[in-house]
Amino acid sequence: MIGNELFKYYSTKDKSKIIALICFLMGIAFSSNTVAQTTQMTTYCNPLNIDYTYMVYDSNRDISYRSGADPAVVTFKGEYYMFVTRSIGYWHSTDLTNWTFITPEKWYFQGSNAPAAHNYKDSVLYVAGDPSGSMSILYTDNPKKGDWKAVPAILNDLQDPDLFIDDDGQAYMFWGSSNTFPLRGKKLDKANRFRASDETVELFKLDGERHGWERFGENHSDTVLKGYMEGAWLTKYNKKYYMQYAAPGTEFNVYGDGVYMSDSPLGPYKYAPNNPVFYKPGGFANGSGHGSTVIGPDNKFWHFASMAVSINVNWERRLCLFPAYFDQDGLMYSNTSFGDYPHYTPSVAGKMGHFKGWMLLSYNKPIKASSSLDKFKPENIVDESIKSFWVAAKNDDQQWIEIDLLKAAKVCAIQVNYNDYKSNLYGRLPGLYQRYLIEGSTDKKNWTVLVDRQDNYRDVPNDYVELGVPQKVRYIRYKNIHVPTPNLSISGLRVFGIGEGKKPAPVKGFKVKQYKDLRDADLSWNKASGVQGYNVLWGIAPDKLYNSWMVYDTNVLNLKSLSIDQTYYFSIEAFNENGISARTKPQKLIKP
Repeated sequence: MIGNELFKYYSTKDKSKIIALICFLMGIAFSSNTVAQTTQMTTYCNPLNIDYTYMVYDSNRDISYRSGADPAVVTFKGEYYMFVTRSIGYWHSTDLTNWTFITPEKWYFQGSNAPAAHNYKDSVLYVAGDPSGSMSILYTDNPKKGDWKAVPAILNDLQDPDLFIDDDGQAYMFWGSSNTFPLRGKKLDKANRFRASDETVELFKLDGERHGWERFGENHSDTVLKGYMEGAWLTKYNKKYYMQYAAPGTEFNVYGDGVYMSDSPLGPYKYAPNNPVFYKPGGFANGSGHGSTVIGPDNKFWHFASMAVSINVNWERRLCLFPAYFDQDGLMYSNTSFGDYPHYTPSVAGKMGHFKGWMLLSYNKPIKASSSLDKFKPENIVDESIKSFWVAAKNDDQQWIEIDLLKAAKVCAIQVNYNDYKSNLYGRLPGLYQRYLIEGSTDKKNWTVLVDRQDNYRDVPNDYVELGVPQKVRYIRYKNIHVPTPNLSISGLRVFGIGEGKKPAPVKGFKVKQYKDLRDADLSWNKASGVQGYNVLWGIAPDKLYNSWMVYDTNVLNLKSLSIDQTYYFSIEAFNENGISARTKPQKLIKP
């Protein structure tokens, strides 16, 4: 077929036709009204766009939702494998950005929770939590094939495990998921099929009376229930051991990962003063807890974790990726500022993990749609909340959305986040895909194709597309072609780029007041015009402002994440679609 077409075009001696055909075969579109899309993107955007598995929360209630959580990512022979709760398989990547699902030949843990994995010599080792029975270690020397084998059971009542093998060959198992009991650890005997030692070592447990961020509830506001400690993951760096743990609950915006440090895998452990280390309570998608830390390209560290959706059920989640670092004092830290905006991928040397600088152009802009079902209006698409969403009255190729950016701006990337409203899908389903078209215009008369998914047959539930050539447009139009769910529902159509106006001036009137309860502080500042939102930053020193909280359309924040015996410094910056203001000078929090 291809040979015949080339021969036919060549016989016409029309070089333009030959070039057009070759470009078509290479997947490159040359058209006066089509923008070439990059196939090797230099940026990524949380939540991560992978083909999440559909779950069944309660078979009697038939609740359909898709979820990805508790990622365990390991390196094996220079490539990466990611194991995720209840996914009936796992993912493979060569660059930590593009992931392909693997259905293994043999798999023992179809409904496994909170998996753990480790690369040891010539095999990948895997174990998953099952609090109701005994567990085994699986191993394979060919994870792409997935011919997993099992050793006899090593532990009973194992929940949220972490398998770690030190440089000296000594193996350990850590576990725990409780609002009462601590994280625990045991030595394993590799020479005796990883048999567990008789001694169990209690490492540490939550102390919400001292550590504000460990308190339960949305914004740490539940004063009745205790927070949950779970998701152990041990990282060794510069002869130090960093035990990461998640708190206070996976369904909350404040779900994050803290760290205890030690000179030995079994402790004693010391609380890191800059906790929580991985923390993203504000913005479009919240949470960065129960994760794993892996070394990527150029020996840089990356942290994969869980983000909350929690619409259909509490356990509806997505995955996220943040850079991880170690400072000169040996503290592990991250940067989650603008954490669901475009950042450089792990493959971009010298810039990996850095914020690209593309701002959100679509926030609260005028929007209209072809139709709406009940209360699920189109304005929910641009309110920067993954929990609110639009549902079209029909699911067909006549449905559309149109956003007016109000001013022409340079559009660089677009993210489409689909929502599962009464999806009625369960398990790992083949053949899921979304097809759509996104166009841009300056006058609503002449339209240019920005994102072409007309021939897409991959599952892209959180589709993020970087434009090959940025386009100056004012209007954005999404045209639906196909979604695999009964309803067309979108929680966020997010347009990123650079506006042509002025970025905000530095924030004025920034005040921080601590309560008698030293875990809490009230922050306020003067609200200014022409500002979308603010990033509040804090840390244990003026040069260690490692934590941040993004807020929109407000000039107050009640922060309940502090430790009672720690000194803190605070700063703030404003942002809009044109850029970010300078930060205010860090100010020390004065205790009452």
